Amino acid sequence: MTTPHPAQPPHADVVIAGAGIGGLTTALSLHAVGIRPLVLESSRRIAPLGVGINLQPAAVRELYELGLADELAAVGVPAVAHVYADRHGTVRYRDPRGTAAGYRWPQYSVHRGDLQMMLLRTVRERLGPEAVRAGVRVEDFTQTPDAVHVHTLDRTTDRRERCTAGVLVAADGIHSRLRARLHPTQGPLQWSGVTMWRGVTETGAFPLGDALLLASDERHTQFVAYQISPAARARGRTLLNWVCAVPTGVPGPLAGDARWNHHGRLADVLPHLADWRFDWTDLPALLAGAERILEYAMVDRDPLPVWGEGRVTLLGDAAHPSYPSGANGGSQAVLDARVLAHRLATEPDPVRALAAYEDERKAPTAAVVLANREMDRAARARAAAGSPDAGRDLARAAAAHRRAAGEAAALNSRPSYTPSARP
Repeated sequence: MTTPHPAQPPHADVVIAGAGIGGLTTALSLHAVGIRPLVLESSRRIAPLGVGINLQPAAVRELYELGLADELAAVGVPAVAHVYADRHGTVRYRDPRGTAAGYRWPQYSVHRGDLQMMLLRTVRERLGPEAVRAGVRVEDFTQTPDAVHVHTLDRTTDRRERCTAGVLVAADGIHSRLRARLHPTQGPLQWSGVTMWRGVTETGAFPLGDALLLASDERHTQFVAYQISPAARARGRTLLNWVCAVPTGVPGPLAGDARWNHHGRLADVLPHLADWRFDWTDLPALLAGAERILEYAMVDRDPLPVWGEGRVTLLGDAAHPSYPSGANGGSQAVLDARVLAHRLATEPDPVRALAAYEDERKAPTAAVVLANREMDRAARARAAAGSPDAGRDLARAAAAHRRAAGEAAALNSRPSYTPSARP
């Protein structure tokens, strides 16, 4: 039985549901423009979960503008290229990335948990320890013309609370409760037909250095590997993030959820790589060396015509979950955060500010979702047709994705999202 609790959480101008990369970057961005945020995280303990991700130059620029250049360098590895290869490790094409591709900012490969913990530490240092409350789930909201009333459940005490703010931001992930509240007829997640196994293994030398390996075979099985730890490299080792993506079903609506952080089995993934041979590593040993293996479906959702309502909006995966094909999910959440803070700082009416934020971010994020789908669809078609130059074909698809996500010249010349700052 739950008991009402009269205590009010610390006052905030903006309540953020979710302490992931998007939610924490939103908090830092709002604080930087003088807006008081409060982050409410459903998990009782915020732990460094997940595996490797890539931050694109557009996102790195925004984190640099938040004063996090040194912190990023401490947890991430600058990626200089994507290297496309076959199942024997023979390189077919090399696609420069980050500063090597003309951007003023690097692309970083980083462990998602390390990035999240770095952002969490920074939020607590700059905003105070009470700026993030763990174990508090945002369950619902009501709106009046002047405020949004956020209904929460303290999962430790089982007490229900209510706080009032000017804006509520749902950054609560792909299974967002608030998105379901705003869009009750949204339907199930859309499955690509691909199952992914992921892990992180400490190993010896990685011959590609700071590049990412993207290997594929005629069955459209894909193996991706890249290093994610400058600390391991300083010890003469390599902390290697790896992904094995395999078509295992027919694309369509997903029955159930995406099973994030579901424990996978080595015996399930190894048969898909049975005839793969790299001269620089023993693949079975590399996979077996992971502390744990994660298994989940590669899913997304159809882009929404409208994200929020009044003083409530969506951000990150809650707004636009996409396939990881373009390595852009975390980056788009960072960009959401910065645009949201910019709009709230420059438009006095929160409702108009949120509308402007959505107008600016809906089209580019929808383009990324659809570009990721096209990358996967085209790769399947090439595999089915037995394309003799799959590496170059994949690189062409990646270039098309980059056009959707933002070319170097456009990013380098774009004005800053920091009010009154110069690029």
